[in-house]
Amino acid sequence: MNTQTDFLIVGGGIAGLRAAIALAPFGRVLILTKASASESNTRYAQGGIAAALGPDDSAELHGRDTLAAGDGLCDASAVRALVEDGARYVRELIDWGVEFDRDASGQPAFGLEAAHSVRRVLHAGDATGRAIGRALWERVVTRTSVVTMNHVLVTELIADGGGVRGARFFDAEGERHEVTAQATLLATGGAGQIFRETTNPGVATGDGVALAYHAGARVADLEFVQFHPTALNRTGAPRFLISEALRGEGARLVNAAGEAFMKRYNQAGDLAPRDVVARGIAREMERTSGPVFLTLSHLDAQHVRARFPTIADTCRQVGLDIATDPIPVGPAAHYLMGGIDTDEWGRTSLPGLHAAGEAACTGVHGANRLASNSLLEGLVFGARAAAAMMLAPLGAPLKPDRRRAGPWTASDSPTPPGPMTVAAVRDVMWRAVGLFRTADGLRDAVTRFDRAYVLERGAGGPEWSFDVEDWRRVNLLAVARLIARAALRRQESRGGHFREDFPTRDDLHWKVHVTDERADERP
Repeated sequence: MNTQTDFLIVGGGIAGLRAAIALAPFGRVLILTKASASESNTRYAQGGIAAALGPDDSAELHGRDTLAAGDGLCDASAVRALVEDGARYVRELIDWGVEFDRDASGQPAFGLEAAHSVRRVLHAGDATGRAIGRALWERVVTRTSVVTMNHVLVTELIADGGGVRGARFFDAEGERHEVTAQATLLATGGAGQIFRETTNPGVATGDGVALAYHAGARVADLEFVQFHPTALNRTGAPRFLISEALRGEGARLVNAAGEAFMKRYNQAGDLAPRDVVARGIAREMERTSGPVFLTLSHLDAQHVRARFPTIADTCRQVGLDIATDPIPVGPAAHYLMGGIDTDEWGRTSLPGLHAAGEAACTGVHGANRLASNSLLEGLVFGARAAAAMMLAPLGAPLKPDRRRAGPWTASDSPTPPGPMTVAAVRDVMWRAVGLFRTADGLRDAVTRFDRAYVLERGAGGPEWSFDVEDWRRVNLLAVARLIARAALRRQESRGGHFREDFPTRDDLHWKVHVTDERADERP
């Protein structure tokens, strides 16, 4: 079936919903979601949303913290847009009914998280993303110009010499459809599910990055993956996120002997940047051959359970009392700093195609995202992308510093060609493209992904003949391949990217953005 709309949005998280609200008065909006309307990374965001609203805070200070966390690779104009627009859009959320927690005086109760210099994180218990998503959906459903289709898998963007003009997708019954639009927004979220261990929901497979890349758009900074240091690490239990907000409230990381250990790895201790804490936990587990725990037993038990009800309930389901028991934790893939290359208005390298939220790479996070800037990013750049979409198909050239860091050439490793299951891709990504990376491991991963990708893309004849599972596998493999290739090229350590064979930051050679386009593919 073929249909037509004015604005097409792929994804139902905070970026897509905020864009839909802005676009609704100006034309017909179609939102395509991969699962149910509420299933996205937004829903799973526990800690909060950062905004310079406190009396001791400012956009300038928030910007400085964001730049410092980004480890020298943030785009300054994108950071400025985030922190200056952020406060205004968060106040808008409050006006729309999001009930952030308040202190005894009735003022917002700001939380503290790693690498923030002041308390600036607003939270709604430990389910902030869910509260924001609910408020946005309540506004979207009142817009008669907005239509939503759930349980949809978008497989291809419709692209021609003039840019992108829509998408092809399978509906919930497996029927194929085509929709054309004057402007398309990819707000598909992250890609944690390409790793064996992740805090992300099952829908987070990097589809937006794969869609854009296959259509010819540029992607950037994909080597920068944030591994959250504290996911629940209990046999038989899901890798549930244990929010950084717990450490902001005084929770401590200890080893099996009950010893605090993080200052052995960084003077900032438990509130060091996420990449540092994640590697510190991994090193401590290796050093002691034992587990690592998060403990809150020294804090007021009633306050702990009241402040973190969702985490407390999840821990209770696996036999743990968050207030008194040591909680076993370990790192897991959490957030993709790179993505579809955009400017600060969500415009990509293809006219008519926009991206926002975790699927996009504005450069706002640089090499390492500041805690609780993720919801803010979706909110701000979802709104900004909507403003640009109203002007589509007009576009603008992307920043000149988004350049490739050297040409890509295929590997000639002796690894035999062959297909890869999804489980095999996720396992290789965790082992070779995870917390600690080396040239040998990355080269082997790239070779395996390259050869499997070629087989998958050529296996079924015309791509339109692929079924739903074919597309899911191809897209996941495509994103894994791009991340591994970028990680192999970047011969330094910076932010979320750590090379054991190049353990230091190298601004002389690597203060650049690694980018890829399908046009650069070589046999």
